[in-house]
Amino acid sequence: MTLIKSISGIRGTIGGKAGDGLSPLDTVKFVSAYAQWIINNTKDKKRKVVVGRDARISGEMVNHVVVGTLMGMGIDVIDIGLATTPTTEIAVTNEKAHGGIILTASHNPKQWNALKLLNYKGEFLSAADGEQILDIAEKENFNFSGVDELGKVEIKTNYLGIHIQQILDLPLVDVNAIKEARFRIAVDAVNSVGGTAIPALLKALGVQEVIELYCEPNGIFPHNPEPLPEHLTEISKVVKNNKAHLGFVVDPDVDRLAIVNEDGTMFGEEYTLVAVADYILKNKPGNTVSNLSSTRALRNVTESYGGNYFASAVGEVNVVESMKKYNAVIGGEGNGGVIYPEIHYGRDALVGIALFLTHLAKTGKKCSQLRAQYPEYVISKNKIELTPQINVDQILESVKSKFSDFQVVDIDGVKIEFEHGWVHLRKSNTEPIIRIYAESKDMNSANELAGKIISEIRKMI
Repeated sequence: MTLIKSISGIRGTIGGKAGDGLSPLDTVKFVSAYAQWIINNTKDKKRKVVVGRDARISGEMVNHVVVGTLMGMGIDVIDIGLATTPTTEIAVTNEKAHGGIILTASHNPKQWNALKLLNYKGEFLSAADGEQILDIAEKENFNFSGVDELGKVEIKTNYLGIHIQQILDLPLVDVNAIKEARFRIAVDAVNSVGGTAIPALLKALGVQEVIELYCEPNGIFPHNPEPLPEHLTEISKVVKNNKAHLGFVVDPDVDRLAIVNEDGTMFGEEYTLVAVADYILKNKPGNTVSNLSSTRALRNVTESYGGNYFASAVGEVNVVESMKKYNAVIGGEGNGGVIYPEIHYGRDALVGIALFLTHLAKTGKKCSQLRAQYPEYVISKNKIELTPQINVDQILESVKSKFSDFQVVDIDGVKIEFEHGWVHLRKSNTEPIIRIYAESKDMNSANELAGKIISEIRKMI
């Protein structure tokens, strides 16, 4: 069993003894700490928190524990039920709440769940705020309310409609263009909340036909829920067999978007953001941001419109911080995460779909033709398993020193910029591994770059 405590939230497996996974006792402890943090940082006598969840099997159980704990801490709860991560983020600001909790382990398998914690802006917590909550939890420094001060719960299940309407109202979402394109689109939502959200959005956008694959939100994932090419063979066949214009795939909480071309090939998760950014920059030139492990293609596209590209540390909160700092008009992560500030500062597959379809409709191209117009890069993703004896910081410093003749960025691990590619190595926040990503013009070159670094690390180990 596994329990991972980090500044971005609490993630663990369901079952086992307290402290070994995300048990009900652990859930109570960390939710209480979060509630106490809200109480400590607000002057309002009554506080309010939004709770939403994906469709995974443990969601209902965890939801009851979370809502009851918040009420026990004297906090009122707006329970929006089954909801995507971006929908929950929007609900926080709409409700003028003091925070939000999303019950989702994102792309992790069904035995996992997590508490993703939001501030009053509907954004993930800063490192400093996260550390405060972990400290409160460690010391169990929270006080439950007396019977007369218990919180109340209100159930609101209309937030998907509100979210969709906000997307339709965006100036750069052109519903008429999408209707005229008469799109036929396949959707794989891995039997989570996207199974409700994505077809509803597509119909609201005027898509002619929606072909649903695994759109029953029962939490029984039919394949590995991370939207990587090796997990998308079935929708690839569905797109081709039904002569669909394209396919959309989302993860269980709908903050990542992968696209399948009309011929069944992959558009590429890295290129979801690139394509959306191309459309935004064409209409509103400006700066862009993605994390250090994302494709160089975004920088190429941004500079072609006269804008500046900036790289952030890995993690949504870091991307958002950089987007605000550099006033980026679009940003996100290379895992299919699109962040469009016009609606909110959070990865949002729904807004990504609406902007992508507008872009595709206006170009009049096939999906594969649109993909072909962007610079071609390939990322090789590798990892080295860690043991307690390995000093990761020392390894990173040694690599940085060895390749000091090249441009090196060390805001998050070490990224080395070579003439025809880059390598980024960093310690994972969620697994006991060093991630080693390398990008170049083809897979052989990317693998060579990665292999060069891996070889050096193995010598050091």
